[in-house]
Amino acid sequence: MDSIKVGLLGFGTIGTGVVKVFQKNSELLRQRLGQSLELVKIVDLDITSDRGVTLAPGMLSTNVEDIIDNPEIDLVIELIGGYEPAKSFILKAIANGKHIVTANKALMAVHGQELIAAANQQNVAVMFEAAVGGGIPVVSAIKENLCANRFSNVLGILNGTCNFILTKMTEEGSDFAPALKEAQELGYAEADPTFDIEGVDTAHKIALLSALCFGTKVDFDQVYTEGITKVAAIDIRFATQMGYKIKLLAIGKNYGDHIEVRVHPTMIPTSYQLAEVDGVFNAVRLSGDFLGPALLYGSGAGMEATASAVMGDVMAIARDIASGAKQRTPIMGYTTDQIADLPIKAMNDIVSHYYLRFAVEDAPGVLAQISGILGRYDISIQSMIQPERHTADAVPIVIMTHGARESNVTKALAEIDQLAIVRQATRLIRVENNLG
Repeated sequence: MDSIKVGLLGFGTIGTGVVKVFQKNSELLRQRLGQSLELVKIVDLDITSDRGVTLAPGMLSTNVEDIIDNPEIDLVIELIGGYEPAKSFILKAIANGKHIVTANKALMAVHGQELIAAANQQNVAVMFEAAVGGGIPVVSAIKENLCANRFSNVLGILNGTCNFILTKMTEEGSDFAPALKEAQELGYAEADPTFDIEGVDTAHKIALLSALCFGTKVDFDQVYTEGITKVAAIDIRFATQMGYKIKLLAIGKNYGDHIEVRVHPTMIPTSYQLAEVDGVFNAVRLSGDFLGPALLYGSGAGMEATASAVMGDVMAIARDIASGAKQRTPIMGYTTDQIADLPIKAMNDIVSHYYLRFAVEDAPGVLAQISGILGRYDISIQSMIQPERHTADAVPIVIMTHGARESNVTKALAEIDQLAIVRQATRLIRVENNLG
């Protein structure tokens, strides 16, 4: 084989980055691979906009069949995003015996099992390093370098937009809306940031990471997902006062016969390394039985970082092609017959510590009423802050609880919020004090 030929579906920001890698480092890729790696065709609906790169005549096309039906192309990079038509294109490419590299976290989280089954039937690879953590090589680390470990948990700060917003709110005391506006002005947030700020993007990623770490299928619809839109500046101030930072935390935990997979704003102690991950950076914390805890940190998005991850997968597959190997590493890190179907614990059944902020009437007996209801639901108080009045008719009371069951906390707050002394709905933020 003179060269290994690659086709690219999607010529947006990340696609442009991939082209730049091919153009700038083609000789380096050849030296590392031992033969040429050639990008031969790019397909996109828009083939007229200037991306700042020069391409050979005929390389651009609007016809997807020029790639997925081309018998000379060995490997297809999918950077279209979304569910369709990306899913259909990938399935057809797989049916034609082509290996796949994708950065499409939504597609892999929701339809990954179908794509993997098709790839296994055709004995081709599907790799998705760029779908989780941008340039952080966490997927390959789990599947290869750390594969001798049984993972007890995986935690992550996996969305740069949310992390930037929460960092600005922490450092400058700003509210959510102006911090989001600044993120959009700087290009860190989309014009429609819903998938980011509502936690959906992060949920896609932790679904994939949990499946990889725990060797199980993960039904994305069962991943509890809560975004950062309700985090207020006052909560961040109280968190700082108590020695915590608020992060949008992705949480996966393995209990042997079931798992937890959830995403929500979380208070973590400032002494933890994850608390130091600020701005648009991402981090993944893995806990293995032999490794212990390890933190992988880096750029979670952007043209260069994500293109780097894409090309790492391309090179891994190209090396297998060059050596005659096929699917040397299972797509999800476990052989197909060993992938379990562990249930995801219902959110009502999880046990956590809680930060509770009440806005109540400044009157005698208020704390007794609240603590009495908490006690009836087996929720014990670890600490409390009762500062001076903040508004004319309400004073905040902040309570940190010991470990309590989510369902009990939900019932207690529903009862407390009906009290005449309560001026607004209680704010709840979960707390992770023991990362294991």
